[in-house]
Amino acid sequence: MITGVEHIGIYAKDSKALKEWYENVFDFEQVYDNKKGTYFLKLADNTMLEICQQVEEPGEFTPTKGGLRHIAFYVDDFEEMVDRIKAAGAEVVTDAKVSASGVKTFFFKDLDGNIMHLINRQTPLF
Repeated sequence: MITGVEHIGIYAKDSKALKEWYENVFDFEQVYDNKKGTYFLKLADNTMLEICQQVEEPGEFTPTKGGLRHIAFYVDDFEEMVDRIKAAGAEVVTDAKVSASGVKTFFFKDLDGNIMHLINRQTPLF
């Protein structure tokens, strides 16, 4: 029986630089380093990212191609985190928005160009 997601893997052009970016911007904590370019980083709730050194170039991306499109991070202080991400030089994909139901969203690219998503819901889905 699956009980949760242990980690999400990201292959990066410069795994050390991307690891440091997530540590500095999101306060991820490094919990593993294989000394070959693979790092595990965790958040306070034990969600982890595995950041590995890219070996080959990824295929061409298109918006409708199948596959993973973004990772969403829940944040309590939405506005503060948006400011922090922008100050870190992240590329904005769609600026911060608030839906009619009060859901706050912000899409950006991390240091390596991966699309990430901040979300804050006043009423949780469950």
